[in-house]
Amino acid sequence: MKPKKIPMRMCLGCGEMMPKKELIRAVKSPEGDISLDFTGKKSGRGAYICKSTECLEKARKGRRFEKSFSCRVDDSVYEVMMNELRSDEENG
Repeated sequence: MKPKKIPMRMCLGCGEMMPKKELIRAVKSPEGDISLDFTGKKSGRGAYICKSTECLEKARKGRRFEKSFSCRVDDSVYEVMMNELRSDEENG
């Protein structure tokens, strides 16, 4: 039997290719709202990031979310994503 293919995605922060399940999806909804999608099932344009605040900071400094979503990302959105990541890191 052929081994199951593991979908790979690139982290916007560190640029490393990793299995999709190990990354967190940031999604831009059709309405234009940007949020973290821990389930990976929300509809909209997705971009992936490692489960670390350092990668989120790197992606923020390089404006990689803005390039990926083709729109300006407000600082308040980054703050919300940072808080969600921190609470996820604490909960394990």
